[in-house]
Amino acid sequence: MPRYPRNMIGYGPRIPDAQWPGGAKIAISLVLNYEEGGENNVLHGDAGSEAFLSEIVGAASWPGQRHWNMESIYEYGARAGFWRLHRLMEDLPVTVYGVAEALARSPEQVSAMQDSGWEIASHGLKWIEHKDMPEDEERAQIAEAVRLHTEVTGSRPTGWYTGRCSMNTVRLTAEQGFDWISDTYDDDLPYWLPTGRDGHQLIIPYTLDANDMRFATPQGFNTGDHFFQYLKDAFDCLYAEGAAGQAKMMSVGLHCRLIGRPGRIMGLKRFIEYAQGHDDVWFATRGKIAAHWREVHPSATVARPSTMTRAAFISAFGGIFEHSAWVAEKAYDLELGPAHDTATGLHSALARSFRSSSHEKRLAVLNAHPDLAGKLAAAKRLTDESTAEQASAGLDALTDKERETFKSLNTAYVEKHGFPFIIAVRDHTKASIMDAFYDRIDNDTGPEFATACGQVERIAYHRLKALLP
Repeated sequence: MPRYPRNMIGYGPRIPDAQWPGGAKIAISLVLNYEEGGENNVLHGDAGSEAFLSEIVGAASWPGQRHWNMESIYEYGARAGFWRLHRLMEDLPVTVYGVAEALARSPEQVSAMQDSGWEIASHGLKWIEHKDMPEDEERAQIAEAVRLHTEVTGSRPTGWYTGRCSMNTVRLTAEQGFDWISDTYDDDLPYWLPTGRDGHQLIIPYTLDANDMRFATPQGFNTGDHFFQYLKDAFDCLYAEGAAGQAKMMSVGLHCRLIGRPGRIMGLKRFIEYAQGHDDVWFATRGKIAAHWREVHPSATVARPSTMTRAAFISAFGGIFEHSAWVAEKAYDLELGPAHDTATGLHSALARSFRSSSHEKRLAVLNAHPDLAGKLAAAKRLTDESTAEQASAGLDALTDKERETFKSLNTAYVEKHGFPFIIAVRDHTKASIMDAFYDRIDNDTGPEFATACGQVERIAYHRLKALLP
């Protein structure tokens, strides 16, 4: 059946409590991308020169040639920009996205990173585009990146970010068993992705907006003040959300050759000082964030309707619409995805199946519902769901007079409309149900049919809420 792989819901309205250490209202991850010496260059065996993220407006790759200006811009990042950033952040927890070949060509910088206790994660083997790379070649490059990184730094990387990735990158890197992967930009909090060697891969989303790369893009940052103001606004928003009980994380993306320029770095300095001037701010490496998340929010296997077999799906949800498994059968054939793995999402799919069916089939669903406090209830022949629903409003404990009233109303309603009176009992009390009975019994059958169908959908939603998030 068609399955839509993109996750458009995430945490939705159910944002987890991050529980950052010390009750922090925000976690800040400073990320330094170290790419200088790993970019496209014929000296590195590439087809042409680099053309991405530099001071050269509209740069294009020069096939088969070295680009002296481009090379020197990248060299500035290694020769000057890195050291300026190192002096500024030497005592802060920083995560380095290190391109393996760039690290191998920069032993002094690697030593400085390690002396400062910075986390060095893998940024791939080379700083090149992967979108058209065959899967086997990309898998081999990932393995070689891990090998070379380990050889250069003395330890295996525990985190990964490719950046210029393919549709296969996250799946292929998850095979390596990293503690975290950051090749997404889809949330303000870490989350578990169902993939990888252990079945669940921790994702720590990265950022392309709170990122100095916008100094090298159209309509980006032009001055250090622009960078500072954007970071400040992002911080203020997330800090306020944290103060309201929904703590988030903020990633700040940095590049030696960009923010390392003297006309820009003061914006970063002002932001760091601004954030440090607030209480309850946790500066942390991505490794520390990953360890915290793993402890506080460990991965868990949950039922995911969008990944179930047809038989399992119908078994689990065939009774949501009373005695009408065909509704679930029809919903299974829709384009289901992660957005349908919640009560609201799956209810949408089931309701669509019900609404798009013929009048006769919907009428059959209405007639599958029992009378309220009727003969089936008295004989204890209701489904478990209907029994619990009627009991929730006290319909299982009526007086003789109340039972006779319901009986006469049921009879009159069915004689007029041709289907039983249906109401989402969990939304009501015994008194309000009786009031609704009197209000609706005299309606025209057409509008009442629509009302009854709406109540069937509402009942289904309550049933799904008991099964899914």
